Amino acid sequence: MRNFKFTVAYDGADYYGWQLQPGKPTIQGALTEILRRIAQEAIVVHGAGRTDAGVHALGQVANFRTHSALGAAELQRACNALLPPTIRIVGAEEVGPDFHARWCALAKTYRYRLYRGRVVPPALWRYVLHYPFPLDEAAMAAAAARFVGAHDFASFAASTGSEEDDRERSAVREIFSAQLARDATGEELHFTVRGKSFLRHMVRKMIGTLLDVGRGKLPVGDIDRLFDLRDRSKSGPTVPPQGLWMLAVEYAEPWRIAGS
Repeated sequence: MRNFKFTVAYDGADYYGWQLQPGKPTIQGALTEILRRIAQEAIVVHGAGRTDAGVHALGQVANFRTHSALGAAELQRACNALLPPTIRIVGAEEVGPDFHARWCALAKTYRYRLYRGRVVPPALWRYVLHYPFPLDEAAMAAAAARFVGAHDFASFAASTGSEEDDRERSAVREIFSAQLARDATGEELHFTVRGKSFLRHMVRKMIGTLLDVGRGKLPVGDIDRLFDLRDRSKSGPTVPPQGLWMLAVEYAEPWRIAGS
């Protein structure tokens, strides 16, 4: 049984997220269907993260095991020929048997895109949140820096749907970097965050809270208070998904098989 690692990019606007859902189009579902057609066997695709409905990716990572004799480049070409154009395999390699896209990940980087111009270009509206109103961007950047470190992010996460699970799960996550800056065009404000792992809707709640800071509704220092409160009703709103991008997933070693 061989193990392959795919790097996947996708436009998530028309999908119900990464994870398989019966009767609904998902990224994992599309990959699984195509790989089963190519390999002519039951294949299970594991992803590094479960992006929500409407969220996009440039560097999602997946792995799967197969008896197929096809090489990584052949699997990549076959998948890209059969997948819809909204999903592309941008990298493929054979890896060792112990590699798992989710459990071996050391860090993930996400970016949320805010379009600050007066009118959103038609080609961008599916990929940004339009916010042309006044914001104190310096205060937002100062607040973003307070996310760095190991904190209890319960105030910045959506419920699991079970009060018991919410009470018992650990919401402590470590953020390695968090930056807010204009892009090269000056039209977009980007929140880029890198961490070990993330809770459900965590990045979208973080940017919603930063918007409250930018609007003057929340002082910069209240970020620390929100960590202590562990109350999601006290943080900012969960912003829409279309501005969120999964940029990259990092691993400790290449995991490559010699000659692949």
